[in-house]
Amino acid sequence: MYAVVKKTCRRFCNRFTMVHKFDKPNDKNALNLMNRSAVAVMDELRDVQIAYGQSDEYSFVLRKDTNIYNRRQSKIMSAINSIFSASYVYYWSTYFKEKKLIYPPSFDARTVLYPTDQNLRDYLSWRQADTHINNLYNTAFWGLVLKKGLNNNEAEKVLSGTVSSQKNEILYSECGTNYNNELPIYRKGSVLIRKLVQIPPSKTKKHVVYILHEDIIGDNFWNKNTEILSLDKLRLYENIKPNDIFVYMR
Repeated sequence: MYAVVKKTCRRFCNRFTMVHKFDKPNDKNALNLMNRSAVAVMDELRDVQIAYGQSDEYSFVLRKDTNIYNRRQSKIMSAINSIFSASYVYYWSTYFKEKKLIYPPSFDARTVLYPTDQNLRDYLSWRQADTHINNLYNTAFWGLVLKKGLNNNEAEKVLSGTVSSQKNEILYSECGTNYNNELPIYRKGSVLIRKLVQIPPSKTKKHVVYILHEDIIGDNFWNKNTEILSLDKLRLYENIKPNDIFVYMR
């Protein structure tokens, strides 16, 4: 049975982002800071097999055979919450060099159990679908506000009752934005997985966390990374590219 710890920032979308003047509709530095904080969790807790993040939330999936902290829900949840929160504050200046942290954010967390592989995939698919829905709306909303000069109420009225295709058309015709050209980190969120890599000339295999921005709803991702669900040993990832994003682990 999989344990998933989902954490979000309390009042993040309103007060915290407003006070710290985050870019709209997306602040890439803020998303990268969330990712770095999630990496810290995976570095400390090796039983976290995969994590998925978007906006102000992150979901951490522990191996279904984990016995960390004797599977005590409160202990697992508090550990993840404290590591993530401390890392967010610690790495703030790395990603916001010109912005002072005026006050620390507060995060909350909850734990949910998913009994089967399919249940887990359905949960992660739901979170990625939610990423797309929310980001498409926010991109259209802030496009109308920032590019067309509408106020918040006017932008909400334009988008009220619209479906995805209509929002795409509004973005393209009214704001000159092709939504498909938006960065994958905005449209798909961030997926963190563990891999082994060997970088020449060293023969030592390095334990890394890859930060990906790709589809996890279809089968392709899971077919490439079967060890996530099968509990096999980590695969050696050999196709290293210069632009691959990964973080070395201890």
